[in-house]
Amino acid sequence: MKKVCFLLLCLTVLVQSLQAQRPVSPVNFSKVVVKDYFWKPRIERVHSATLPVCIDQTERVTPRMLNFDNAAARSGKHKGIYFDDSDVYKVIEGIAYTLKTKPDSALEAKTDSWINRIAAAQLPDGYLNTYYTLTDLNKRWTDMEKHEDYCLGHLIEGAIAYFDATSKRKLLDVSIRFANHFDSTFRMQNRPWVTGHQELELALVKLYHTTQNDRYLKLAEWLLDQRGRGFGKGRIWEDKKDFPEGAAYCQDDAPVRQITDIKGHAVRAMYLYTGMADVAAETGDRGYTQALERVWEDVVGRNMYITGGIGSSTKNEGFTQDYDLPNESAYCETCASVGMVFWNQRMNLYSGDAKYIDVLERSLYNGALAGVQLTGNLFFYVNPLASMGMHHRRPWYGTACCPSNVSRLMPSVGGYVYSTSANALWVNLYVGSETEVQLGPHKVKFAQQTNYPWSGEVQLKVTPDSTKADFEVKLRIPAWCDKYTVEVNGKPVENLKTDKGYLTLARTWMRNDVVKLRMLMPVKVIAADPRVKANAGKRAIQRGPLVYCVEEQDNRHLDFNEMVLSPKTQFNVAFDPNTLGGVATIKADNGAETFTLIPYYAWDNRQAGRMKVWLDWK
Repeated sequence: MKKVCFLLLCLTVLVQSLQAQRPVSPVNFSKVVVKDYFWKPRIERVHSATLPVCIDQTERVTPRMLNFDNAAARSGKHKGIYFDDSDVYKVIEGIAYTLKTKPDSALEAKTDSWINRIAAAQLPDGYLNTYYTLTDLNKRWTDMEKHEDYCLGHLIEGAIAYFDATSKRKLLDVSIRFANHFDSTFRMQNRPWVTGHQELELALVKLYHTTQNDRYLKLAEWLLDQRGRGFGKGRIWEDKKDFPEGAAYCQDDAPVRQITDIKGHAVRAMYLYTGMADVAAETGDRGYTQALERVWEDVVGRNMYITGGIGSSTKNEGFTQDYDLPNESAYCETCASVGMVFWNQRMNLYSGDAKYIDVLERSLYNGALAGVQLTGNLFFYVNPLASMGMHHRRPWYGTACCPSNVSRLMPSVGGYVYSTSANALWVNLYVGSETEVQLGPHKVKFAQQTNYPWSGEVQLKVTPDSTKADFEVKLRIPAWCDKYTVEVNGKPVENLKTDKGYLTLARTWMRNDVVKLRMLMPVKVIAADPRVKANAGKRAIQRGPLVYCVEEQDNRHLDFNEMVLSPKTQFNVAFDPNTLGGVATIKADNGAETFTLIPYYAWDNRQAGRMKVWLDWK
């Protein structure tokens, strides 16, 4: 009997191990050289414009770095908000991504000085939080809403990124000591803890990958399994005035395997689901993935804006009822769109399903990209789909998560373009770029050329390390694309079929083989689900991955409220290099009148004026 039990145990472990093998792995952004005219300038502006703003605000304008100095000296008062430490760590992460692709000795020296100041503030037991160090250490770990764990998560992410970029491990060691302190305080004592603002879970999986110490994977899984069991303590659970949703506000109302629908704070939900997907990829826990698939259907099918933005309500920075998607009062926090990028990439990696990249792309090109001015130094916190002209980007916010999140998303965009499986390259996003990957026994170089998102034409040059090599190239056919053709070395590929949104080209590849994908990119008139009351009798315009809007700036010859769409409206697309950094504009011609639409991400980059995405349909 003991032998049978032992064999069953071994079989269970083997099955879980096989399940846990992630079928698809992303190609790290540092191994992707972005060369196109759309993303490359934006990535460069992070270095020239975004990071200088973040550094100045962090070090000089606000007391964020001063708090670390005071904490190191164990004197002075904490100034600012109790979670401000996290913004410092996110800026360091953005700096690290930038240094990886654009070395800058002065920027690196500045970051090293910050890291020294941060390390000096760490207590001997590993604890590091300037708010409690400068207020009352006796109250640390008493309120699960106070973001101590959230700050730890961003410390870990920033430390790993900086270690990866520079091989310097001082901040990494700081983060490890803090993570060990947390683990020893809670999991190892089986002392309940619920993260009030999720983030630590996904960071711990990154730490596990970096250190190969499964202590951190176990801690991430333990934290996830703490949720929905009545362990929550602190303002979220006790202050019914500010947090009327209670535990649901931070998705602590049900065990994670029982999640069915979206609720509460949008960014917290995105970080939770990303962490769940990361842990599931390592453990093969189908309970996690089934819950994620259920809630994804709820988010995308009933609670997502056409821009890929989520979270309609200002009151809870999150969700209300299904199909409650107002336009002018839409919250759509920039960080939530960034979170949609994170989560949907993870969903794609374990499933190999392009529908998740479709949503990632929508959120990236519309919801997240709108969060930063074309100049790179002003930011939106919220992203409405209609405005009376009084909503503008700002250089910083008291709660500064959005600028610092932009600083880390943009330079890492290359990491979402490609992924690999055992013998295949997966092309997820169409971005002019180059990479080299290992496919089976072969190293293969890929060079992608495209004018996406303005054009649907893509060329992929394939160069294996030998004269012949057998592997697959999987091309994502976006959900917006209804017609496309594919050629290899000028010869059409017949009988095109997709599986889970990918077209597979399996052949013996030779050096300098060229794949050409041509996707028709017509203007599409989009109707909302009829249950979305805000958009009843209205239509929106989309071309390729981009959602369009009308701005008063382009249409002062018309009554802004009288611009309409109808079945007879004709559309003309033209690329204008002198408008908004170069965009394809759309002229809508109703016969008697013509008006102009621009990409939604580019609105509020000129004179103040009204804007709307959804237009009356007559």
